[in-house]
Amino acid sequence: MKSNFQMKSKTFLSAAFIAVTAFTSCSDAPKGDTAAITDKQETAAVTGQTFTVDTTESSVYFNGHGVGKNHPGTFKLTGGNVAIADDKISGGEFTINIASMEMEEKGDMFENKLRPHLLSGDFFDAAKFGTAKFEITGVEPYNAAGSDTSIIAGANFNVSGNLTIKDVTKNITFPAKIDLDGNTLKAKANFNIDRRQWNMNYGNDKSLGDKFISETVNLKLDLQAKQ
Repeated sequence: MKSNFQMKSKTFLSAAFIAVTAFTSCSDAPKGDTAAITDKQETAAVTGQTFTVDTTESSVYFNGHGVGKNHPGTFKLTGGNVAIADDKISGGEFTINIASMEMEEKGDMFENKLRPHLLSGDFFDAAKFGTAKFEITGVEPYNAAGSDTSIIAGANFNVSGNLTIKDVTKNITFPAKIDLDGNTLKAKANFNIDRRQWNMNYGNDKSLGDKFISETVNLKLDLQAKQ
């Protein structure tokens, strides 16, 4: 028969294990494909049929990572379009409303402290740069090679485009799953970028200890466009 001490010890260890597991899970950096980042490129020539982005069904998810914490949220789109020629994407663009930022975590700290800080000059500087923009420069078939596979199940294209944030434009390339069903186009992607490329350097100093904020930001695109 187990003593009360043994039973309490076992209960304590189980609780500690659960707490550590939960902390580790929350502290893990969000997983995504690594987007290749280069200088600005010429946008693709837009030909063919135009599909208009459905702003009610589309969004951009983001997740910033710090020591022992993740802070996810979403942006809404203000508009955009995608052009299809010969069943292939020939071009397109969409605009992100930075001021529409909504934090996934709820409460005074997130709504009244974290969100305003992210919208301040330390990060997005929304008062000066109210929108961000993505312009397609090329779309090529995605071919997984060896262990180089996308986190997006069924990824079928590599999408390249100019991403402009805070008046800084860089070209990024990432895998995506794009489906065209009749008059509806759906696209999904999950990738990481280095925020420092867009002059967002706040908190990226490891000497800050537990206040350190990673340069890596996870973005998930959920795009729907209709003819």
